[in-house]
Amino acid sequence: VQTCALPISVPRFSALLMCRKLVGCSLGVHGAAARTLATSAQRNADRYFTKKHEWVLVDGAKGTVGISQYAADALGDVVYAQLPEPGEALEAGQEIGALESVKAASEVYSPVSGTVTEKNLAVEDGPALINQSPETEGWLYKLELSASGEVSELMDTIAYAAFLKDCEIEERRVGK
Repeated sequence: VQTCALPISVPRFSALLMCRKLVGCSLGVHGAAARTLATSAQRNADRYFTKKHEWVLVDGAKGTVGISQYAADALGDVVYAQLPEPGEALEAGQEIGALESVKAASEVYSPVSGTVTEKNLAVEDGPALINQSPETEGWLYKLELSASGEVSELMDTIAYAAFLKDCEIEERRVGK
């Protein structure tokens, strides 16, 4: 059960996701995001999400990883991106880098295991690309999957849209 009773002095990304009031996001914006995700399910058939709002787009044994529109909105203007290096072996759930914004800092976790084949140099040079296009041009890194079955533990686009809706319902319930 998510709550918004977090005593924080310096906002962390996870707290911002649970308490969007801190960053002034409205339910209408995120409701629209959920509708967009639901209507684009066909195009994103192989995109999977974590509950921490990272995604992986799977193409055979290759994956492209980034953060969701919801996460980008909650984080605010990204000013720094630390990404994993090519050749680095990652495990699902492992902290692999960080994103910093004018509002908060965020650790980024790998949604799947594999070896990094490429990092998005455009994002490192201009992290605002994450805010402009988090689920397309603002991807973070690409990897060769080492355990493709791990995606079955993630949410598909439709399940993720339902997850976002549940988050909004919980926020309204707690009145934060």
